[in-house]
Amino acid sequence: MRVTLKSVTVPTIPLAALLVIACSGLWFSSYWGVRLALFPNQTTEIVNHLQKLVVPNTLVSEIVSFFFTLLNAFLLAQINNKFTIIRTRTFLPILVFMTLMGTWNETHLVNGSHISLTLFILSLFSFFSMSRNRNASEQAFMGSFLISISSILINPLIFIVPVCWIGFGMFQSLSLKTFLASLMGALTPWILYLALNFIINPHFNVLQAFILNPNFVIDISTYSLTDLVYFALMSIIIIIGIVGLYSTTHSDAIDTRNKLNFLVFMLISLCVLSFIFINQCVSFLPIIALVYALLISHPLTLKQNNFYSILFIVFCFINIAYAVSKYILT
Repeated sequence: MRVTLKSVTVPTIPLAALLVIACSGLWFSSYWGVRLALFPNQTTEIVNHLQKLVVPNTLVSEIVSFFFTLLNAFLLAQINNKFTIIRTRTFLPILVFMTLMGTWNETHLVNGSHISLTLFILSLFSFFSMSRNRNASEQAFMGSFLISISSILINPLIFIVPVCWIGFGMFQSLSLKTFLASLMGALTPWILYLALNFIINPHFNVLQAFILNPNFVIDISTYSLTDLVYFALMSIIIIIGIVGLYSTTHSDAIDTRNKLNFLVFMLISLCVLSFIFINQCVSFLPIIALVYALLISHPLTLKQNNFYSILFIVFCFINIAYAVSKYILT
């Protein structure tokens, strides 16, 4: 019997709306079902102000976070269409992204991270347009500028900028001009932010603006067996997906291959950073979800066979089961 994802890959408008509603139900089930999460450690000054305006674990907080998730899903579709990350029309990146965000209810509390994800996606528009252009200083500046703004919200995100420098090399756009432009773009928001704080408060302590708190010791005992099994299964799925991705990239344009290589490197880097800054790992999850969705959707869309169709069904089942387990085990 042949299993196909064609109806989900290119759904009709009613089916697409139904899928979005289903993901919305998964999202809000964490609130209506009292499947609440503990507030993660991301105590920058701006985030503290955001949490005073939008109190975590409230309906307003859920709606604000969900609004940004819809916005980011829309931007995800636009970046995929503009740069042909997947060389055919597909709804899967949106579906996978919203499924992950609905399941990871811890991310519903971190409005700052959703804003940071929006800025990260906008930065990708700049970086992806640099391909084979060693004079793309404007794009390099703007992309790094946007990531730097997000790092004012979540400080460890500043380490994404060096990852992007390696990406410049992958895009064949690395030069002294683009490097310096990127460096200036990364420094400018912080200079303005620190100068404004100093003007408002001359006794402002600059060191208080940087909250990194790296932690190189991972205590597995703090995680439940369900969390560990879920993490292992999701890791296996993305590894299988990346293997499938590279088996089809020979049909992609060189620019597309470079972007896919960059996304794979970005996913690995984000996972490493989330382990180094384990106390703030939830802050990285929205960006990880976005990159994960793009990478896994590539083989799921282009490899129309039973194996990858079943893999997608397994992916959905694992996430729904993980969400349900939080009701049972809390």
